[in-house]
Amino acid sequence: MENIAPTKSNLMSAKATLEFSKKGYELLDQKRNVLIREMMGYVDKAKDIQELINKKFEEAYEALRMANITMGVSTVEEISHTVPENGQFNLLFKSVMGVEVPIVRYDKKQKEPTYSFYQTNTAMDIAFIKFSEIKYLIMEYAEVENAVFKLAMEIKKTQKRANALQNIQIPKYEEIVKYIQDVLDEKDREDFFRLKVVKKKSQRKKAKP
Repeated sequence: MENIAPTKSNLMSAKATLEFSKKGYELLDQKRNVLIREMMGYVDKAKDIQELINKKFEEAYEALRMANITMGVSTVEEISHTVPENGQFNLLFKSVMGVEVPIVRYDKKQKEPTYSFYQTNTAMDIAFIKFSEIKYLIMEYAEVENAVFKLAMEIKKTQKRANALQNIQIPKYEEIVKYIQDVLDEKDREDFFRLKVVKKKSQRKKAKP
């Protein structure tokens, strides 16, 4: 406090900074709560998608196993080479409290088999359909997982800034305001006391004959 002059102008400045810091903390706290709610929504969605992916994988691998048994591994492998590796999709972004989270846009429709029905069976068709569904689910999961990561990073950053205001900035300026206010109050009391002394002396002089 030695470097801070206990003046009324400094008191006003410290009070203004303190008020600004408190409002900043409130806004950061609100932002953090909104981000946490958004992230938890994505976490729940990720959990649902993950469970669905696991279920689809079980169904797909069972169908693939039956296709390998009934058609032969070499035939299934040849057919697998006709299936495109990637689907068409567009990557967009939306803002959540200033955080850019991804949105994967794709044309979700039933894929037509890329192989001839000659020498294939129902198990092959089921495997093809299930793995196609998994591809879309993985796109959704990647979108959600990336959103969770970005929101978590922003929550961490917001929490750090809020903590700095709450634990450092606000207490610091509360102490400054109290220090200056105490000094000014003491000075006012001294001035008032001196004024009373001067007034009494003046009255005594006037009272003398």
